[in-house]
Amino acid sequence: MSRLTVTLPDELHRALKESAAARGATIGELVAESIVAYGIKAREEAESLVARARARAGLSGERALALATRETRAARR
Repeated sequence: MSRLTVTLPDELHRALKESAAARGATIGELVAESIVAYGIKAREEAESLVARARARAGLSGERALALATRETRAARR
């Protein structure tokens, strides 16, 4: 398991500590849960998710990439 040092404002650290205690969890567990809820995934998991979605949509890799590129560009405008 990896370790991470994060600098937080005192008020946020206190709130995080209180929330973890109230839930009977560690700060690390709460942070990990929040990261997952935010949608951040390991590369392998994200690739698997994309592959399943592409298969369900019946798209080739080339067509899926073209569609993703077009949608990304449109969202950035």
